Amino acid sequence: MSIYEESLKLHIENRGKIEVISKVSVKTAMDLSLAYSPGVAEPCRRIAKNKSDVYKYTAKGNMVAIITDGTAVLGLGDIGPEAALPVMEGKAILFKEFGGVDAFPICLDTTDTEEIIRTCKLLAPT
Repeated sequence: MSIYEESLKLHIENRGKIEVISKVSVKTAMDLSLAYSPGVAEPCRRIAKNKSDVYKYTAKGNMVAIITDGTAVLGLGDIGPEAALPVMEGKAILFKEFGGVDAFPICLDTTDTEEIIRTCKLLAPT
């Protein structure tokens, strides 16, 4: 089997290459109360009072977005945002494996530079 066939098999079997996994247990009612409601209200209140506390109470300090419009993808050229997603997932893996950074692929359905810039600015709080 060729590397391309093996790669298709890997992508089909796993439905992509990345997933989101909780750092905390949510097996009990208390776990859920601490991680979500009502306990989550307290870090929210603290961040509302001091926006820089977002780095203390969330993953923001170790998280990046990897953004593409799909027009310049790894020597494949302009293949569009949907077709770029497998490459972006791969980049997210590289960030995690080699840098310990959580990365989220975001493929935008626009090639308008101003829209891309605006979208990135709007995503900045995360």
